[in-house]
Amino acid sequence: MTAPVFLIDSLADVRAGGTLTLDGPEGRHAVSVRRLRTGEEVVLTDGRGTGAHGTVAAVEGKDRLTVAVTALRTEDPPRPTITVVQALPKGDRGELAVETMTETGVDAIVPWPAARCVTQWKGERAAKALSKWRATAREAGKQSRRLTFPQVADPLTTKQVAALLADADFAAVLHEEGSSPLATAELPAQGSIVLVVGPEGGVSPEELATFAEAGARPYRLGTTVLRTSTAGTAATALLLGRTGRWS
Repeated sequence: MTAPVFLIDSLADVRAGGTLTLDGPEGRHAVSVRRLRTGEEVVLTDGRGTGAHGTVAAVEGKDRLTVAVTALRTEDPPRPTITVVQALPKGDRGELAVETMTETGVDAIVPWPAARCVTQWKGERAAKALSKWRATAREAGKQSRRLTFPQVADPLTTKQVAALLADADFAAVLHEEGSSPLATAELPAQGSIVLVVGPEGGVSPEELATFAEAGARPYRLGTTVLRTSTAGTAATALLLGRTGRWS
């Protein structure tokens, strides 16, 4: 079993041989839920690519522990980066999509209120839903032992998504009627890959045209039709294998 991961605000001045204090909600989870004890291994990360590996040196009360740092490790930036533009699914399936994409290894997630989305984020609901997506990415990042958590962006309009696609080194729209399989697409060794996952009702012809003008072609994953909450995860896994990031 690998060491559990906990989130800490900053590791700026941390060095091997020093100590760190974990308190607040993360400390409470470590002490009262995970019931960590002296001598057990842990990893504290800032979620931005750096992790302090160490052992529990002391436990205080129900929400505080001290970690003796044995090593500080920093991940190299991913190459190429993978961003999924995720149309808003119904109910809690949006959080499911964020969770599984994070566990798989996506680098960024962009919520997209597509024209055919049943769910639309407005007002207080938008802020609450976005907060849930970000919390889900954070918890899934810890669960999957990541040191770099995916960024969940503010929702983008179709026009803004098109601009994101235009700047990518490889841009694609996952579409069941795409003539080309994603499995054989020519991918960049570096730079950025941006994928668009449409809603259950599909990407509208107008949206497809807008994305095509930005340089994003439609690609299919396989012979089956995946739900919007699982397509991004499947595509991310495929790309991680093809680009060598899973080698």
